[in-house]
Parts: sequence; C-alpha cells; structure tokens
Amino acid sequence: MNTYVKFAPNVFVAKCDEQYEKGEVIDVTTKYGKENECIIFNLIGKKDGFYYYSIVRADGFNVQEWAKAKAERRREWASSAERKSTEYFERSNKDREFLSLGEPIKVGHHSEKSHRRIIEEVHNNMGKCVEYSDKAASHEDKAAYWAKRADTINLSMPESIDFYEHKLEQAKEYHEGVKSGKYPREHAYTLTYAKKDVNEAQKSFDLAKKLWEDNV
Repeated sequence: MNTYVKFAPNVFVAKCDEQYEKGEVIDVTTKYGKENECIIFNLIGKKDGFYYYSIVRADGFNVQEWAKAKAERRREWASSAERKSTEYFERSNKDREFLSLGEPIKVGHHSEKSHRRIIEEVHNNMGKCVEYSDKAASHEDKAAYWAKRADTINLSMPESIDFYEHKLEQAKEYHEGVKSGKYPREHAYTLTYAKKDVNEAQKSFDLAKKLWEDNV
C-alpha cells in the first residue's frame, strides 16, 4: 500500500513499497483510509526498503483548489446564516403594529400574559437575528481570507520551481542593492536580514527542484 508521508512544510510525498516510473498513476492512501489517484514525479529517496516520490493529485486538486473549496463553503454558510437572520428579524416584527401603539402592560388584566409573551418573543428573535448576522459576517470574512489564498503557490506544487526562482532573484537583487547602497539600510540588521532572505529563498528553490524538476 502507498501512503502519505510529510516531507517538508506543506509537502507530502508517497511512501511506496515498490518502484515506479515518472508519470505513472498510483493510488495513495490517507491516514483515514481514503485513496487518491496520484501522478508520480520524482524519486526523492530510498530508506528501509521503501521508495519516496513527489506526487500530485491526478484530479488536479491542490492547495489552490482546497482554498477555493474552503472559500465557497464559507460563502454558503454565510448565506445560510443571513437567511436565518432575516427569518428571525421578520418574526420579531410580526407584532410591530401592536407594539407601535406604545401600550403599557396592564398588570392584572387578561392581556398581561400575552403582552409580556410578545415582548419576550421580540427580544429573543432580535437576539437571534443579531447572532446569525454576526455569524454571516464572520463567515464572509473567512471566505475572503480563503479566496485570497486561492493563488497560493508553495512547495507542494510543480509551479513552485518558477515561483521560488523568481523569489531568489528578487532576494539576491535586494541583498546586492543593500550592499552597494542602492537600497537604504533601515536598521543595523538590514544587510543581515537581506542575506537571510537569500539563503531561505535558495533553500526553497533547491527543494522545489528536487521535488519537481524534470531529471530525465
């Protein structure tokens, strides 16, 4: 059975008990027992009789599609909460004509009980209206957050080679610019941080190539 193993942040590779060729489609089983069809990319390493391969989902599902699905789900929840908020608002207004008269509660009168019930219902329904309105707003905020992440590129994707190559070029250009005086040193550690960014970008670029570069 082929299983998922975490290789790096955001990256899971296939742990296989037999060898495969680049481009082969295999089933990889999650820890929950679900099988996904995946396409083999590169052999990352061998250990204890197992082969470790970089893979992508055959159906195209990746971190971007996951973010889109999360955003859509949140939008659906927001719509549902907004509908419930509207329903409770309408319920709170069903006795508005009576309440708009400003009649005081007539203590001891036969209408006292129903009058108090109406006021309590209005209070409860408006409370629910506000509660679901707040939920809708919260879901919309989260939907916007996930929608922004729909363009994410990370090391779990073959596109990360070009992405991190560009990031490395930018980091090197800025580092050289700080050294030459093209860019100002905003504090004592500006050059140190710029060099650190170069090193991190280089590390990510090298890892992206190991995972996804065509070695044929």
